[in-house]
Amino acid sequence: MKLIVHGQQAYGKSVLEAILDKGVDEVVAVYCAPDKEGRPLDPLKEFALERGLPVHQPASYKDPAVWEQLATHEADLCVMAYVLLFVPEEALNVPKHGSIQYHPSLLPWHKGPSSINWPIIMGKDKTGLSIFWPDNGLDTGPILLQKEVDIGPDDTLGSIYFDKLFPLGVEAMMESIELVRDGNAPREVQDPDAGSYEGWCRKEDVEVDWSKGTEEVYNLIRGANPQPGAWTTHNGAELKLFDSRKSDASGAAGTVLSIDESGVEIATGDGSIRVMKVRGAAGKLGAADYAAESGLAVGDKLGA
Repeated sequence: MKLIVHGQQAYGKSVLEAILDKGVDEVVAVYCAPDKEGRPLDPLKEFALERGLPVHQPASYKDPAVWEQLATHEADLCVMAYVLLFVPEEALNVPKHGSIQYHPSLLPWHKGPSSINWPIIMGKDKTGLSIFWPDNGLDTGPILLQKEVDIGPDDTLGSIYFDKLFPLGVEAMMESIELVRDGNAPREVQDPDAGSYEGWCRKEDVEVDWSKGTEEVYNLIRGANPQPGAWTTHNGAELKLFDSRKSDASGAAGTVLSIDESGVEIATGDGSIRVMKVRGAAGKLGAADYAAESGLAVGDKLGA
C-alpha cells in the first residue's frame, strides 16, 4: 500500500522506521507537528528527511487546502502515530482506506490526552492500547485492534509507556497495517455510553494530600512519574516527588518520619511513603541529598 505516516516524537519515528524496515509498503509522505522556535527538530521529521521523504507540517487540518494536498499523495492509508492536533473526517477519509490511530488505553476507557496517567492514579491493575479508526469525536472511532498490559504494583507512567505501551504499540501498528492490507481489519463500534474520558493530567491534579491513605498517595506519585510530577511543599517551596515505595510507619500526616541514605519517609493518613528521588530548586536529586542540602529534618511537616 501507499502510506502516509502522521505523527511526532520518538513513537512516530519508531513506527516510520518499522514500516521502512519491513519494506512491504511505500511511505509517500510524512506529516508531523509544526516546528517550535528554539526547539530541536522533531525526531520523526529528522528521520524522515534523512530517508529523503517529503515532510509536511500543517498548522491545522481544518483547511481545505490541506485536504487537497493530502489527496495528491494518492495514499491507501494514513497511519497516525501520536497525533495531538485535531484532524477532521474530511482529512481522515482522504486515503482510500481512511486513517488508523494509536491510543494508549483500552478504549472506550480513558479517552483523552493523559490516558496512561489516570489508570495508574486510579489504582487499576490493567491498561493497554487501542488501534482505532478515528472520527470527529475524541478517541471515539471504531476499534481495529487492542492489546492489554498489566500495571505492576511498582509501575510508573514512565515504565508503562517506555517498557510496555511504546514497543507493543509499534508492533500493534504494524499488525494493523497488515490487517488493512489484507482486507481483514475490524471496525468494532464503541459504545458511546461506556468507558470514561479524562482531560490532561496537570500540576493542579497531582498535589499530594498527605491525609489520604498510603495506597492513594503512592498511586498518585507513580502515575505522575515523570510527568507532570506529583508535588508537595517544603518551607513554602514546591517539591516534586518521583521514585517512591509504600511503607507502614505511622505519624501525623505529612510529617517526615525518618531520613537515611535510601530516602525520606513521610507519614500518610494510614501509613507512610518512602520517597527516593525529588526535584526542588536545585534540580532532580536523591531525596536524602535534598534533605542534606535543604535542611529538611525529621519532624518537619510537608504540604499545606
